[in-house]
Amino acid sequence: MAIATILWVDDEIESLHSQKIFLENKGYEVHTLTNGFEAIDFVKEHHVDVVLLDESMPGITGLETLQKIKEVNRQIPVVLITKNETENLMDDAIGSQITDYLIKPVNPNQVWLSLKKIIDNKRLVAEKTTTAYQQQFRHLFMALNSNPDYNEWMDIYKKLVYWELEMEKSDSPEMREVFQTQKQEANTEFFKFISKNYAGWLKPGATNIPVMGHNLVKQKVLPNVEKGTTTFFILIDNLRYDQWKAIQPLFAENFRIVEEDTFYSILPTATQYARNAIFAGMLPVEIEKQFPNEWKNDDDEGGKNMHEEEFFRAQLKRLKRPDIKFSYTKIIHHTDGQQLVNNVHNLLQNDLNIIIYNFVDMLSHARTEMEVLKELAADETSYRSITRSWFEHSPLNQALKRIADKKINIVLATDHGSVRVKTPCKVIGDKQTTANLRYKHGRNLNYDPKEVLAFRDPREIGLPVPNVNSSFIFAKEDGFLCYPNNYNYYVNYYRNTFQHGGVSLEEMIIPVVKMVSK
Repeated sequence: MAIATILWVDDEIESLHSQKIFLENKGYEVHTLTNGFEAIDFVKEHHVDVVLLDESMPGITGLETLQKIKEVNRQIPVVLITKNETENLMDDAIGSQITDYLIKPVNPNQVWLSLKKIIDNKRLVAEKTTTAYQQQFRHLFMALNSNPDYNEWMDIYKKLVYWELEMEKSDSPEMREVFQTQKQEANTEFFKFISKNYAGWLKPGATNIPVMGHNLVKQKVLPNVEKGTTTFFILIDNLRYDQWKAIQPLFAENFRIVEEDTFYSILPTATQYARNAIFAGMLPVEIEKQFPNEWKNDDDEGGKNMHEEEFFRAQLKRLKRPDIKFSYTKIIHHTDGQQLVNNVHNLLQNDLNIIIYNFVDMLSHARTEMEVLKELAADETSYRSITRSWFEHSPLNQALKRIADKKINIVLATDHGSVRVKTPCKVIGDKQTTANLRYKHGRNLNYDPKEVLAFRDPREIGLPVPNVNSSFIFAKEDGFLCYPNNYNYYVNYYRNTFQHGGVSLEEMIIPVVKMVSK
């Protein structure tokens, strides 16, 4: 059976007979024709894997033939072969979506390489990916078992995300399974690392600690704010590092990525804690102390992220930067996004523009509730794909394109990530216990200590004490916390949904990226 069916169209096809035999010896089935009209009819009636097309033919040119072939079947790869190297012709050919371009005289190996690239590309990439990961597996295994510090953990997670994205090119279910097992093992070790070190990072006067949510503005945003250049601080709520990698190529079309980094979300990895900490520049226990009327605990009435602008203004004052002229825009509805598109040029008169975009967070919550979204974002790959599709068509992307030709800085970050939960953990609590699936606080919590990270005194990790004797617990790895009543119903309802609030690489190690206009 032939590797593939090739149609070669050239008005001097007799002179290419030896090349035809060469390709047939390599296993290809080669049909030859001498003009464009016959080629169009052939494509209509036969299956063809690749068309080799001479540009200069009497009657109908190669480019005209190309156009007609694409009308018959847009998917057929076409390799244009020409004597003519003029820029106009090349522009026309590329604009007409050719797959490859060869200059006459062509030798058999050139043609063969082009066909291999087109037909075998996917298989060769898949094989190479699998082999490369097998070689890297041992390095990652050793890194996990060498007591990594917080910097090394960020490096390990970046490598895991790299291989997760590479695995999309592999067609080996076995290798994907090996990778998933290694990622799971990494999360097990990461949970031990956080259990051991997290409280120490938050002790007053602690040194050698990572950049975390509550010091993100001071360390990663304000150093980029300079007079004469507008800085945009874009916070996309609940954006994992792998989702950033999915939208990175879209940013790279208009902006130069200067620094791609990660930082640690605070616990709980949930919006009302993590995002308030970013804008206040303080841990939640300090926010509650300084803003007793504005801070809301989980069981308090009202919105939990209503005062970020006020918190941010106080942080600027505390950091002796009250002169910074800033705007604050929160985008929750599509109409807010359209207003941003219309208004983005006016923002260029500010030193700093904060834009909070809520889409990804809403997507993860909606996915839990709506069957259609469970289907669309069934796993990590499709979750990334939906994120990319959203950003590509979003008002945020439109607005940034409008000002891409201006001299601006962008700092893009998030407040926390999310993890796909699979393992239920039973928790018993009283009526005051919170309903979150990845963390809970309350009095008299009953749980298996092996399944959670627990803090009897929340102040130890910078959190308020909502009620006397309230303790906090955080789910680990892919666990989710369920009550015993209606247990099976809730386990089935929430299993395989994306949740946040707990301890995992996906929730805690999150992107912060600096870009400048090209």
